[in-house]
Amino acid sequence: MKKSLWLISVGAVALGSSVPVAWAQDGGTAVDPESVNIIVTATRRASPLSDVPIAVSAVTAQAMQNSGATDIRALNQLAPSLLLSSTGTEANASARIRGIGTVGDNPGLESSVAVFIDGVYRSRTGAGLNELGEIERVEVLRGPQGTLFGRNASAGLINIISKAPEFKLAGKAEITYGNYDYWRLAGRITGPISDQLALSLDGVWSRRDGFYDLVNASGAKVGETNDRDRYFLRGQALFEPNDALSIRLIGDYTHRDESCCGAAYMETRERRPVAGGGYSTAPFNRIAAILAGQGSVFAADPYDRDLTITAGRNYVSKLKDWGVSGEINYDLGGAKLTSITAYRDYKSQDYGDYDYSGADLLYRDPNTYRQFRTFTQELRAQGSAFNDVLDWLVGGYYAHEKLTLEDNIVFGADYGRFAACRLMAGAGVNSNLTAAQLAACGSGLATQALIAGTQAQLNGGLVLAGVPALQAGAISTGLGNGLRALAAIPSGTGDIASLYHQKSENWALFTHNIIHIAKQLDLTLGLRYTHESKRFSADLNNNNATCAALQASSLPAIATNAQLGSAAALAGGILTLGCLGNGSTGLNALDLNDKISDGEFSGTAVLSWKPIDELLVYGSYSKGYKAGGYNLDRFQLGSTGLNAVPAVFAPRTNADVTSLRFAAEKVDAFEVGLKYTQPKWSANIAAFRQEFKNFQLNTFNGTSFVVQNINGCDGALTAARTCAGGDVGPGLISQGVELELSATPVRNVRVAGGFTYARAKFANRLVGSGDGTVPLDPALFLLPGSINSQAPEVVTTVSASWTPSLGSNGLSALFYIDGRMSSDFNTGSDLFPEKRQDGYAVFNARVGIRGPQQRWAVEFWGQNIFNQDYSQVAFSSPLQSSSPSTSTTGQFALGAPMANQLISAYLGDPRTYGITLRGSF
Repeated sequence: MKKSLWLISVGAVALGSSVPVAWAQDGGTAVDPESVNIIVTATRRASPLSDVPIAVSAVTAQAMQNSGATDIRALNQLAPSLLLSSTGTEANASARIRGIGTVGDNPGLESSVAVFIDGVYRSRTGAGLNELGEIERVEVLRGPQGTLFGRNASAGLINIISKAPEFKLAGKAEITYGNYDYWRLAGRITGPISDQLALSLDGVWSRRDGFYDLVNASGAKVGETNDRDRYFLRGQALFEPNDALSIRLIGDYTHRDESCCGAAYMETRERRPVAGGGYSTAPFNRIAAILAGQGSVFAADPYDRDLTITAGRNYVSKLKDWGVSGEINYDLGGAKLTSITAYRDYKSQDYGDYDYSGADLLYRDPNTYRQFRTFTQELRAQGSAFNDVLDWLVGGYYAHEKLTLEDNIVFGADYGRFAACRLMAGAGVNSNLTAAQLAACGSGLATQALIAGTQAQLNGGLVLAGVPALQAGAISTGLGNGLRALAAIPSGTGDIASLYHQKSENWALFTHNIIHIAKQLDLTLGLRYTHESKRFSADLNNNNATCAALQASSLPAIATNAQLGSAAALAGGILTLGCLGNGSTGLNALDLNDKISDGEFSGTAVLSWKPIDELLVYGSYSKGYKAGGYNLDRFQLGSTGLNAVPAVFAPRTNADVTSLRFAAEKVDAFEVGLKYTQPKWSANIAAFRQEFKNFQLNTFNGTSFVVQNINGCDGALTAARTCAGGDVGPGLISQGVELELSATPVRNVRVAGGFTYARAKFANRLVGSGDGTVPLDPALFLLPGSINSQAPEVVTTVSASWTPSLGSNGLSALFYIDGRMSSDFNTGSDLFPEKRQDGYAVFNARVGIRGPQQRWAVEFWGQNIFNQDYSQVAFSSPLQSSSPSTSTTGQFALGAPMANQLISAYLGDPRTYGITLRGSF
């Protein structure tokens, strides 16, 4: 907390001194090169940023270049209300605006923060983590969007505009070298073919060693991960046969063949509650002891970036992303028509070790992939009427997308023994077995002997509890046999080409109109109707015959007999781990099919007033919407939130398909703002409140991805933790204040910055459905009344550049620095306290010398120059706790005797530095 206060204080001083962000740098198409005001198209009309009555940050190409940006993650340094992170795969990155966004690696969820590149919607945020090539600017729109852009977005939008072909021959090239043997080559060539046709081609190639070393049990390096090996190409044609018609064609291709993404252990202790609060540490963590017997190594410091994973299970991340688009603009005189047609094919393969340890527990096989094939068409017409009193815009949007997911999760050679040993260790305050016994159990040296001993102890305990000897013998024998079957699960058991298909069709009609009530007073009215349909099917293929045998045994009856106490809990554990994620040969006979359809109105109303030319004041209301869909995870098949008996205790049926649905996310947003602009400085202030219903929350509970629609209840919850439909209200409310400052106080000096206070807080009483009938998932018990994950309450960004002339021969220097200072926040969507990230600051810097008219440049750069340690996302290491009810110290208040969930994290990038040579003509 002290660090957070320090960071907040530093941010306040920085803002008070007007030394803050870079979105107003080198103002794009602004006429005055020293002006802080730039031209944006956030309202589909070219307007100065100061005249746009919405909260938008515009980051220019120069600002991105100075910050060392190659993808949209660098926007974290320049836009304080935005937080971008990547987790187990860069194919499904997460973006949050004002503390709101969609997290996790589940491709069934669309992002609350949409990404558009050159007017084309990208299906998932991860598309923005590719190389961007030459860009004009990036616009970050905050709050619900839908009446201006083709696709709905409930939290915000990132709009990337690439640099168009030019009717003048020009080119540029750059070469970069840095630590971790980082190489990057980039270039662009553009010019006219005729007076009416111009072409451009830009490309990027980059390669880098991994940020993590892979080490074996003895500590010797055997490999590395989180490296980089990718290239990007984009070709464009701009055809302008006359002043009224413009046709722009774009084709791009991205290829990645990398190792990603490793995670380091952050918490490996077993904690016990102590009287008066707090906790003590047990002599050993029983889960870590089992893993140690199976070859796992736990580094003393995660930021040493030494990882141990199963040999032959290296992380692999391959991607091919290509697309074509055509934009036609035709000026009819009284109206302008715009058509944007696009097709995209995005396929990523991300596989390898799935337990993030040296034990061979779980892995995804090389056939795992996700693919999006998307066709989109947007049509817009806009113009003015009634002597320019009305500035109107109407449009339509259509999208057709085919999502295919092959997700093959397979048990490794150590899984069965690990599962049996975990259960035998128990979930009480003390382990049933010593650390040495657990290590021998995990390795296989003592597994069978310990099972026999456990069976004998169970038999004796049941007899002492009054169970007849014959019945006690049958129960203990059934449990012993269950443990033996579990321990003997063969390596390679799991999915074999399990396929999920989702076809979605979306169409919308929208209008966005500005009524000039008076010379200085405007009323903006926007309305949109969206219709979305999704069809789901799955062809599951699984070879886990052990599960089918366990479900057909006496174990389900034992597990559901509460009078048997610990014996019932053990039977439930055997079924849960033996049938992990419903994995069973019984899945092969299923024919899962389902369809959902939904229609929704959304819109906006904005009243803006300019009492003087330099000042804009506005107030707005927006209603946003994001479509529902399907949780593409067999682990949740049959889990409705209302199960009297866990789904894995019995075979699944086709009727379970509806349990994978989740509903549309909706938001009501209110905002007031002020924008004041002078030729050399500007200030923007916005206050906002956003109320989310059916917030789509995705969390990994250590076993599976849980997706629930989070809602609040105005009244008290029932004993079943539900409420009446009439009491259901917003489940998550984000409110706060944003401040943006930028200035050019003297020639060649630019300073900018931002400050965001956003409190994204869950309601005090939560349920998991819009009608109040589904209780909040037990894994989310810490959410009520808490701040959302990945939502720091206070963020300050600062940047400053100085480009003084060097003599009179046209040479100039560059001195640049930017920083992001964040308060504490929790990185896990279940809000376990072990996943909390302390406040931290990250700074980038660049110095260089540039030739006349910047025809060449030599620049030395550094990112995260102070080598700040921080985690992007912490998560529960798969299966690595004694039980779901003994996972976190947050459960001590509920009576948990201990907490031993191992916590892993995807770490932020370490310090990088290097040199860039740049030339142009």
